[in-house]
Amino acid sequence: MPSEITSTDQFVSLSEGALECRVKRAKDLVKLKLRTPRQLYTHKVKVERADDVIKRLKCEI
Repeated sequence: MPSEITSTDQFVSLSEGALECRVKRAKDLVKLKLRTPRQLYTHKVKVERADDVIKRLKCEI
């Protein structure tokens, strides 16, 4: 089961060990997904903040 991370800073730090990053855009929300060797992590952000968070990620999108 995926784990939802509520802290943006924690999500960015987890992105260092991620194998894959995915971005799922909806009307008013963006869901970011990190696939690590053991776990799938998700993080929900508003559309306005999404680009700033995506730039901080340390994995290939």
